[in-house]
Amino acid sequence: MTLNPQYEAIGKNFVQAYYSMFDDPTQRVNLVNMYNVESSFMTFEGTQVQGSVKIMEKLTSLSFQKINRIITAVDSQPMYDGGVLINVLGRLQADEDPPHAYSQVFVLKPLGNSFFVQHDIFRLGIHNSA
Repeated sequence: MTLNPQYEAIGKNFVQAYYSMFDDPTQRVNLVNMYNVESSFMTFEGTQVQGSVKIMEKLTSLSFQKINRIITAVDSQPMYDGGVLINVLGRLQADEDPPHAYSQVFVLKPLGNSFFVQHDIFRLGIHNSA
């Protein structure tokens, strides 16, 4: 495969679609369609899970009810297999918690005329220096 010349648009459109679903508790279950049953990996705050079923178990176990999110930057790079590497930087506030910086990295892999999330890494920008 070759580099996808539409990588920036794909990255921005994906991030918009993903967070629209994630941030709406009634739509969050639909994220299952963005992950592969076997080959998707997610690391959420240091906990790694594999496969869409385990990923959705993790996402649906999150206890917050509402999210306020500000996306500061979306950086995308093309990959030689036609995929797209996406790095998101932003701030979010869950329920009444104080807002925190976060970063999230996605690797989208081509699947037919679409993509699936093969890798997803999420971290809050909280540093314990004790």
